[in-house]
Amino acid sequence: MSVLDVLTAICLLGGALMSLAAAIGLLRFPDLMSRMHAATKPQVLGLFLMLAAVGLQMRAWALVPLLLVAWLFQLLTVPVSAHMVGRAGYRTKHRRPELLSTDELNDVVAAVVDDRDEE
Repeated sequence: MSVLDVLTAICLLGGALMSLAAAIGLLRFPDLMSRMHAATKPQVLGLFLMLAAVGLQMRAWALVPLLLVAWLFQLLTVPVSAHMVGRAGYRTKHRRPELLSTDELNDVVAAVVDDRDEE
């Protein structure tokens, strides 16, 4: 067994553990905001570790740009999608205000609702 095989196994196990942590967080956390955090943070690192394992195992330099593009696409889209889900959840009252230390979005949402009522 070579060093690259050991590194591949470590990356695969690390990526699988990150995915498992995200799944457990989605099931166990109490509210939407916590679940979004659990779904996005470990997912990006877990995918990176899985793609690194693929790159190490395939041993082809031509594959590296493709794997990097796949990871960068996830790195750019996951925060945006989590932000949109969070805003939608906030607007539909799927939040627990007692868990928020500062609610800066309340005034913005109230202003938008007031503007819609005037029309």
